[in-house]
Amino acid sequence: MEIVRPQWKPPSNDIVSTLPLYRSAPALEVRLEDFELYAMDRLRVLKGISDGLSRGKKPEEMKNLVNDLWKVNMKHPQASEVFNKDVISHFVLRLVYCRTEDLRKWFLSMETALFRHRFRLLTADSQRALLAELGLPYKAVARAEFEVIKEKLVQVARSISQPIPSSDAIFYKVPFEEVPELVAGRRIFICKGHAYVAMNQVVSLVVTQFRSLLSKALILTNRKWTSMIREQEKDRLTPIVESLCSSYLGPDYSQPNEFAEISVKDIDLVAKSSFPLCMRHLFEKLREDHHLKHGGRMQLGLFLKGVGLKLDDALAFWKAEFSQKVGAERFDKEYAYSIRHNYGREGKRTDYTPYSCQKIISLTPSVGDHHGCPYRHFSEDNLRAALSRMGVNNGAVEDVMDKVRNRHYQLACTLTFEAIHGLSCDAGINHPNQYFSDSQKILKLKSHSSEQGESTAD
Repeated sequence: MEIVRPQWKPPSNDIVSTLPLYRSAPALEVRLEDFELYAMDRLRVLKGISDGLSRGKKPEEMKNLVNDLWKVNMKHPQASEVFNKDVISHFVLRLVYCRTEDLRKWFLSMETALFRHRFRLLTADSQRALLAELGLPYKAVARAEFEVIKEKLVQVARSISQPIPSSDAIFYKVPFEEVPELVAGRRIFICKGHAYVAMNQVVSLVVTQFRSLLSKALILTNRKWTSMIREQEKDRLTPIVESLCSSYLGPDYSQPNEFAEISVKDIDLVAKSSFPLCMRHLFEKLREDHHLKHGGRMQLGLFLKGVGLKLDDALAFWKAEFSQKVGAERFDKEYAYSIRHNYGREGKRTDYTPYSCQKIISLTPSVGDHHGCPYRHFSEDNLRAALSRMGVNNGAVEDVMDKVRNRHYQLACTLTFEAIHGLSCDAGINHPNQYFSDSQKILKLKSHSSEQGESTAD
């Protein structure tokens, strides 16, 4: 792909599937801003799917979730460009996620889940067109063969609560290893090594092929990336590609919202009620040791800025703690500058943004450091103890630990939030400042409801 205006259109046939197979990168020009924005929009869809699957949503819930994610994020002001956005965003993210085995595995799973859902929404004619485009060597079962095995097909349909095959039903005869998930679920009739796939089950066959094609393509893309593209594009695309997989896609928390304004006198109270575990741990260590290393100061300091601690209060807060360890004079000389710098009052005058969950999870704290994500970086015993101190009950702790073992660290934090506040958080926790803001909203609503109840009782 060249980087200015999309020109490519899907090929025109009698029946064209609106679902691309992404077999080769289109020969089109893409504007640099579209290159990144399209990829971020698709990434929101894939991360939404990942979150839904990790939370164990049911098939109907996933169907509605994917529909909503696609409609919100993959739309385009020009209807004619929706297809191009789909193709461009896929190939950009293929470049982003080809670079390590873990990235490839995640991208492959999420793109396959998205493809499966979109294929099911196609008309029967479009599904058959896609089968033809895949070039699969399978033909519909002849009428004579269908009549011979019809009773067996009816028995299978009844056993899985599917509609009884009519006389004009279409079945494909394929090697059974081509549809492993249907075989594993005992949802298909097998005879002499062949599986008879109903039209409403063809998605399994197509998805297997799609996954195989994409898996091979990711390996080839990785080779091109490491041998050529990364160096050639080091001053233009490489920084974008290497940062996209850890991009924060939520609201901007560089400025406090209406629920997030705190002063030094309030900080201990709100730390206990509304700080996420990562920030609560840093805060407690600061109170205990009267010192934090640079990584901890940055993570906690920017968080406090985001929740509304003004610069003067921030200087007073950090000085009160550090002075007990290093003295007031040394604090003014060595530490005050960096606090003013975070608030955009020194250096380049940049207004620095609080760290997102993804950035915190990606950090690698050393011995003596306290920053990072506790769900990732704590030992199991330390994490259990920390959750218990936060007031998380034993049942919820086990649920949290289950997510941690599967490396779903943000979901673990979400479950912690839900256990403490007694309410679900469907959007999930993606940012420490979101955790704080949502917590404050809930606590204020509960306080208001309690006051109304007392007023009614009076």
